[in-house]
Parts: sequence; C-alpha cells; structure tokens
Amino acid sequence: MGVGGSAANASHAVNDFRKICGIECYCATDNISEITAITNDEGWENAFVDWLKNNKLIEKDLIFILSVGGGSYKKKISMNIVNAIKFAKSKKVKIISIIGKKDGYAYFHSNAKILIPNVNNNRITPYSEQTQAILWHLLVSHPKIKKNLTMWEMIDKKK
Repeated sequence: MGVGGSAANASHAVNDFRKICGIECYCATDNISEITAITNDEGWENAFVDWLKNNKLIEKDLIFILSVGGGSYKKKISMNIVNAIKFAKSKKVKIISIIGKKDGYAYFHSNAKILIPNVNNNRITPYSEQTQAILWHLLVSHPKIKKNLTMWEMIDKKK
C-alpha cells in the first residue's frame, strides 16, 4: 500500500508479484469504488484499516508499504498508513517498507525496511518513488521467488 505516486507503484508491484512470482496479493487503492466508499463512510485516515478488515487480514499475511515519508503520527501525515501499520501489528502481521525518510512511522514500526538514501533535499519524493520501482523489480526478479519470465526475457531466451 501507498498513497499518491507510491499508490501507483504499489499497484504496479502487485501486478508483478502476481504475474511474475505467482504470489496472491492486492493493492489497497486498486478498487477505486471500494476505497472511496470506505473513505466516505470511515474517513481517509481509517480507509486502509477498513480495507484490511474487509480482506480478513490474518497473521500469515504481509503488509508491503511503499511510501516517501512513511506516515507521521505527530504531524498527522498519511494517517491511513500509520493506522494500517498499527492494525497490522495488532494482528501480528509482518510489515515490510520501502521508504524515503527515516523519521516516519513506517521506519520505526516495520519488521524489515529499505531506507532510500536522501541524495537531494529538493527531490526526496521523485528519488524515493523511482527507487521503489527499481527495488520491487529486483525483488520480483529474484530467482527464489520468480516463477515466470516476462515477455522480453521470453523473447530473448528464444534467440
């Protein structure tokens, strides 16, 4: 899960984990009707928690967060991510994050995290979001979880 550009990255990552790795997974923001109905009824800050409840989150599940800042309880930023992490922890669900800031909620409350180095204070968001894409692509390409070739790899293998 993620918001903004990270939500788009999460959607793309779900496609890759499903198609390339055969892992059953879903993106919280992919069903716009569902997420906006939840937001309308429960508020944006609780939208991901209610989405997780609707999906019957259990201990063997995993939450994979892509976020620039990772949410902030103190600053009330991306509270949907903060509350989703709290809810997942209450269910003993593991959380993995790829994040661009080390002072966000996801940084402190993830079981595993990749912190994207800040190379330019004026470009934290684009560097974080582009690096998320590189990292999840490396993950889905790892031989231990990759089950299917992508189109270009199939074509090149036929040569």
